[in-house]
Amino acid sequence: MHCHDLSKHLNIPKGAKKIVLVGNPNVGKSVFFNALTGLYVDVSNYPGTTLEITHAPFGKDVIIDTPGVYGVSSFNDEEKVARDVILSADIVVNIIDSVHLERDLFLTQQVIDMGIPVVVALNMMDEARKKGIEIDVDLLSDLLGVEVIPTIAVSKKGIDELKAAIYKARKGIINPQLQNQLNQLLDRVGHQGDALLILEGDPHVAEKHGLPTGNLREEIYLARRERVNDIVNHVTREVIEGSSFSTRLGRMMLQPLTGIPILAVILWVTYQIVGVFIAQTIVGITEETIMQGMYEPFVRSFVGSLVSPDSALGTILIGEFGILTMTVTYILGLLLPLVVGFYFVLSAMEDSGYLPRLAALVDRVLMSIGLNGRGVIPLILGFGCVTMATITTRLLGSERERKIATFLLALAIPCSAQMAVIAAMLAGLGAKYVALYTVTIFLVLVIVGSGLNKFMPGSSSDLFIDLPPLRLPRLENVLKKTTTKSFMFLQEATPLFVLGALIIGVMQVTGILGFLQELLAPVTVGWLQLPKEAANAFIMGFVRRDFGAAGLYDLALSPMQKVVALVTITIFVPCIASAMVIFKERGRKETLIIWPSILVLAFLIGGLLSQLVL
Repeated sequence: MHCHDLSKHLNIPKGAKKIVLVGNPNVGKSVFFNALTGLYVDVSNYPGTTLEITHAPFGKDVIIDTPGVYGVSSFNDEEKVARDVILSADIVVNIIDSVHLERDLFLTQQVIDMGIPVVVALNMMDEARKKGIEIDVDLLSDLLGVEVIPTIAVSKKGIDELKAAIYKARKGIINPQLQNQLNQLLDRVGHQGDALLILEGDPHVAEKHGLPTGNLREEIYLARRERVNDIVNHVTREVIEGSSFSTRLGRMMLQPLTGIPILAVILWVTYQIVGVFIAQTIVGITEETIMQGMYEPFVRSFVGSLVSPDSALGTILIGEFGILTMTVTYILGLLLPLVVGFYFVLSAMEDSGYLPRLAALVDRVLMSIGLNGRGVIPLILGFGCVTMATITTRLLGSERERKIATFLLALAIPCSAQMAVIAAMLAGLGAKYVALYTVTIFLVLVIVGSGLNKFMPGSSSDLFIDLPPLRLPRLENVLKKTTTKSFMFLQEATPLFVLGALIIGVMQVTGILGFLQELLAPVTVGWLQLPKEAANAFIMGFVRRDFGAAGLYDLALSPMQKVVALVTITIFVPCIASAMVIFKERGRKETLIIWPSILVLAFLIGGLLSQLVL
């Protein structure tokens, strides 16, 4: 879309000044427009677009509204329309959100750089106070070089002061180096705003003047961003007085002295919900009472009337590893309640805005294992589903971080279903065994992560992350996420569980299972000091780790044997779905390194633990 002369398209009286409202989306421009102009407005379609331009008299002059934009440029229709209206402005009233100064002042400085007289309406001052943000308005005005009026538009506070300040609008302070660059173009284009946009690479403005497009956008934007950050650092400070409880709590979550105890409380509540209430009470009902007490006898009786239970088909369908017995009981009676409980807690943390704060809290810790705070997001999501979390490693800042995160996810992060079975098995053992398991897995994560950080070339990138408002989780959102993720678990896990049960059943019928148990006995019995039947669980673990963990659930093990078995199955090879995603994300070469490395580490670490504690 080419540049347009605004006066040809809007009904603006001759000699009237064009006072243009400019701001980011959702800063309250419409409220200002109504407050400044009253009810009488004209609406015109902007040429070449379906966008409407709203304008109204302001005394003998006219006020014009613009679409909300983050910068003056020409990437889309809104920006092009805003660009043309701003370029034609005699005065700009720039409305900015006090809570998001760092974001909004970028546009302010760009308008100032265009050489247009500006007055700033510093809106939503009440929201800033609630969030404990104190702004030195006088200093902000001095640093920008223009009038700054604090306002709360929805309650009309500051509107009269803004009206009085409009005609005091003046040109602001510009970076001297940029001013020199602009001066070199001013003689040729005659308008500082046009000169700036040509330097920033706007092809339409450059074409209008018959000049080549500039290539200084990155340099100018970087200098502007640094100036805005410097201004924000000087004019804002965080205060406790007047801030809301959620703001104070959000800050406490970011400080190690208070954030770590809060994290400990959240983990304890999670354990009480998933590991105690659901794993013991709910699963006791679903697995033992319903599935083993009612469902399995019914299925065995029904199928047994059609097929001999001792036949090969009967063994595969309703035997010890039966597709219609063990598989259905594991999925619906054991894993589904645990998965639903885990996703409920995780969804509540996501919806509350806690996870980004956790990322900021652990940033320095994760730097020691080659990640930054953003790495906590795939690691936490890995507790839901390692497959999905492996995909989210894309959000990490460097290839090096993605490699480290992928390996750690595959190695030491149990998925929700596996975690739930682990929690259920540890719940009745006592604090000593829970601590031994937790410390072992934590040490594996730290030692392997530190090793990768030390030997892989490069370093961690800096953390840049937005902190959303802290709020109570919305039950509707939490339930929707929990339902969706739990359904996806069933969709993904059920076919693999059936496949795993079929493989184990065939092995049992053909005698291969017994042969493998004897073959693996030096590892399972000699090295891990577990019953030879534990080999069944590890074979099931090749299909899915949670399937293998579920296979340990009914084995007769001492408390210390349970810890050894759980450590081994936790570090076990990633499930088939995860391995396929790793192959897709990291390629064949890395997959062929990750998979066998983890298999060796699992039996090595499990065996070392066994030799130390049994």
